[in-house]
Amino acid sequence: MPTPLLYESHSHTPLCKHAVGSPTEYAAVAEAHGLKGIIFTCHCPLPDRFSEHVRMRPEEFDRYVEMVAQAREVFAGRVDVRLGLESDYYPGVEPWLERLHARVPLHHVLGSVHPQVPDYRRLYFTGDWFEYQKLYFDHLARSAESGLYDTLAHPDLIKNESPSDWDFARIQSHIERALDRIAASGVAMELNTSGANKAIPEINPSPTMLRLILARGIPVVLGADAHRPTRVGDGYVAALRTLQQVGFSEVSFFLDRKRQTVPIPAALASLA
Repeated sequence: MPTPLLYESHSHTPLCKHAVGSPTEYAAVAEAHGLKGIIFTCHCPLPDRFSEHVRMRPEEFDRYVEMVAQAREVFAGRVDVRLGLESDYYPGVEPWLERLHARVPLHHVLGSVHPQVPDYRRLYFTGDWFEYQKLYFDHLARSAESGLYDTLAHPDLIKNESPSDWDFARIQSHIERALDRIAASGVAMELNTSGANKAIPEINPSPTMLRLILARGIPVVLGADAHRPTRVGDGYVAALRTLQQVGFSEVSFFLDRKRQTVPIPAALASLA
């Protein structure tokens, strides 16, 4: 049996209201796939009932911590179960998140800009898709500069909001400016395999954007964005091969909010 090396770095719980399955079910799939561990990064509570239909309520945060701790106990010695969080970014939310992240020790904090959320769209969408795309990448860079996050999740998610208005060549200069800012911050970027199931069926970010990320020395973390147990580790082999083709030599994950790296050939060999 190969030695497990990788973690599922992006997974959810039913507390977000759009995921199914207990943390122990997710951990069981991680074990079956030859993963060393799984980090739960469920959607964080936000103030003023912001997008509350797709996240835990503030009063449920302690329950979330308990659920992950219980799974960690059940799988001790088999799968390394860790507590993380996926925290939405939008300007003004920083003080809330600073307090939230300080409540308990977290292993991996994902920063997300979710342009599909009605509350976010109501604040920032003016009817011009190109302007919305530009704003998205500016907010992505601002999230990195906030110092709140280890990794930025699904960093070209905006492309799925209006696929007919997505023109990479047109938006590329704005993406590059955002990536320059992200590189200066030291924050990692996620390769999110769930993009294959979205309106534009490709990984997030695309291979073209991955090349821009590589050119700036930004590390990449793998995540399947699992909202059901069967999605844990999904697409990891294809994602690792894509990273190799683009020119990456290693892949990362976070424990205790410190980045760890694994050579891609070793990562591929470790998967069941």
